Amino acid sequence: MSDYAIVIPVFNEAVKLENVLLRCAEAGVESLIVVDDGSTDRSVVVAQKYGADVIQLSQTRGVGWALREGIFRVKEMDVPYCVIMAGNDKDEPNEIERLLTPLREGKADFVQGSRWLSGGSIGGDMPIYRKWATQLHPGLFSIAVRKPLTDSTNGFRAFRCSLLDDQRINLQQKWLDGYELEPYLLFKVIMLGYRHLEVPCTKIYPKRSLGITKMRPILDWWAILRPIILLGLRLKK
Repeated sequence: MSDYAIVIPVFNEAVKLENVLLRCAEAGVESLIVVDDGSTDRSVVVAQKYGADVIQLSQTRGVGWALREGIFRVKEMDVPYCVIMAGNDKDEPNEIERLLTPLREGKADFVQGSRWLSGGSIGGDMPIYRKWATQLHPGLFSIAVRKPLTDSTNGFRAFRCSLLDDQRINLQQKWLDGYELEPYLLFKVIMLGYRHLEVPCTKIYPKRSLGITKMRPILDWWAILRPIILLGLRLKK
């Protein structure tokens, strides 16, 4: 039995999700949890086709809500590690072991995949403004947590499920229903003194003909910046 489970949040990503699950199967990945955030396409059907454990939300709640549902499902499974992976086919299943190895060896509690770290790479059609934003964010994050980071917006990451036993990490907050949850968790892990490590990874941007990003300029960029400001100023916990 696998010692980890993968959480994949999706919203209207049937075409890309099928490729994600096919690649996971080819990589021998087990224990897939797909959280469908109120999709109106065939995302749920695709997930069921590949034998994933599907959590189907009754309406669109937000990526943070979907991740929270998936993370808590992993916690209930009583496996030591949780892996987060994109449902839009940007991550490489064969690199999951890079995330897990430091956890298994006792070198880290939280492992962040970094496209900008030496050995990492970016493929496909990544917009120029996304390159700028994904390098600016870790710079600001590094200042706030007083630790140098190269990537803080990449959702490809893994952590010890036991982190959730720390009551100072509270994912059950309404303001974390959107893109805020991922930077919130990263911020709390580092500031609470848990061992955080980055490993190089690949980030592949699919062709735009397969669908555009769900992240909205301004609103969702603000969402990933909010935790840095609110937690840094101790306006949120």
